Amino acid sequence: MLFRALQPSRKTPAEPEPDSFTLRVAHEVVVVTLRRNARARRYTLRVRAATRDVVLTLPANGRLKEALDFARRHVGWIETRLARLPDQVPFAAGAVFPLRGMPHRIQHMPGARGTVWPANDEAGASVLCVAGDAPHLPRRVEDYLKREARRDLIEAAQRHARALGVTITRVTLRDTASRWGSCSSTGALSFSWRLIFAPPFVLDYLAAHEVAHRREMNHGPRFWRTVDLLFPERERAENWLKRHGPELHRYGAAREAED
Repeated sequence: MLFRALQPSRKTPAEPEPDSFTLRVAHEVVVVTLRRNARARRYTLRVRAATRDVVLTLPANGRLKEALDFARRHVGWIETRLARLPDQVPFAAGAVFPLRGMPHRIQHMPGARGTVWPANDEAGASVLCVAGDAPHLPRRVEDYLKREARRDLIEAAQRHARALGVTITRVTLRDTASRWGSCSSTGALSFSWRLIFAPPFVLDYLAAHEVAHRREMNHGPRFWRTVDLLFPERERAENWLKRHGPELHRYGAAREAED
């Protein structure tokens, strides 16, 4: 009797699952980001206003092919949602954007000395004057807005921290699409610099919200009582964010999270 030596089976290693794919929607190509969620029971699609892309959530045992088919079947739904998004407003001469909730027009002044400063034009309208060459204008405007946001957020956070008797270690600015702010267990606060576009009471609420996490690292009843103690107009600010928050991502160039 002949015995055949048993050879270990060679399985081809499975290819890693892609984290995104592209989908043609009308006359543009849209990036669809794939996310698995252990709590999801079905496939879902979400259009993100900040990054003008799509997130497709899969159940833990969902199949990639089924997810792709699901997205293709709902191209019409994606197209409708994308069409409803407000147009982007790049930082350029003549562009109008809100600064602390008030409309400002960018006025390029190439021959002037300095960098960026607010002023009023001959008609009394608010303008943001920008000196220097045109190619540097977008970055100068964004840098100015980040400095203003940092100043306002540090002032608000420190004021609320003093009122609550807690400490904060640092304040970081980011450009995230998923949240306006966060607080770590070490007291480090992080905020979206785009809050400088919102009215001051909205920025103040977000600062109070994150400082309140220095007492309660959760969103339980005691946390919300702390927030209301610091900022009694919570409902007004939250309603504003629900209604106008997505519009704050219109202005300038959208970027991933950054310090």
